[in-house]
Amino acid sequence: MTRLHATGIGFVAVLLWALLALFTVGSAPVPPFQLNAICFAIGGGIGLIWTGMTGGFGVLRGVPFRVYAFGTAGLFGYHFLYFSALRMAPAAEAGLIAYLWPLLIVLLSGLLPGEHLRKGHVIGALISFAGAAVIVLGGASGFDASALPGFALAALCALTWSGYSVLSRRLGSTPTASVAVFCLASAALSTLAHLALEDTIWPATRLGWAAILGLGLGPVGLAFYVWDVGVKRGDIQLLGVASYGAPLLSTLALILAGVAAPSWSLLLAAGLITGGAVLAARASAAASTIG
Repeated sequence: MTRLHATGIGFVAVLLWALLALFTVGSAPVPPFQLNAICFAIGGGIGLIWTGMTGGFGVLRGVPFRVYAFGTAGLFGYHFLYFSALRMAPAAEAGLIAYLWPLLIVLLSGLLPGEHLRKGHVIGALISFAGAAVIVLGGASGFDASALPGFALAALCALTWSGYSVLSRRLGSTPTASVAVFCLASAALSTLAHLALEDTIWPATRLGWAAILGLGLGPVGLAFYVWDVGVKRGDIQLLGVASYGAPLLSTLALILAGVAAPSWSLLLAAGLITGGAVLAARASAAASTIG
């Protein structure tokens, strides 16, 4: 597999993640833990097929337990917070706040040993957080206190995924097959939490079932595996920059599907969050070139 081919495979994950908000809205009224359990069961099933086709079952025995625990916590926590946020706040706005994670990855990476925060990082952070402020303040529609809990969960979601991504650097490389274990373990945890804390609610329409199947096959399934291939064998810098386009793509998908109404405040917030992350990423790239 060439580096260019692997990069193209990794980019598929960005396109799939852009559909995460749309499919999450379509899966309503299924509660978050139940949705987690179904989607990760599908994603884990994809992983078992992937692993079987590549003959990778043997390598799973060599993966340390702490890696399995860490990966499961990251996937389980991120998606529970994401699904909960989009149940409690407008989908497009909550999704944009959750997509602060690329920026937070850049900022948190700057705090690692041997790394430094630069002026571009700070300016990019301020621009992106201005976009988040536009969302929280409600833009043209005004402030809506009822959406604040959902926005707070979306912010925790972004912090969870960025923290997971940065800390994962300390665990070294792991085989792509291990993602299947992360998914299946997350499905098991979600099932236990659902049975203890939620009432079971199934989709009322075929569209709802299709959305859940789409989640499990795409953003909460195949995306993890193709992203793993991309970051390990492709151009990780190019993939990192491409991921900053996900907020805009996600917002456009919601607008085109009629879930979110186009407005200047929503597009402004999407532009600010994406632009700030890109500016911060360019600061990191410039620092690497100078170093």
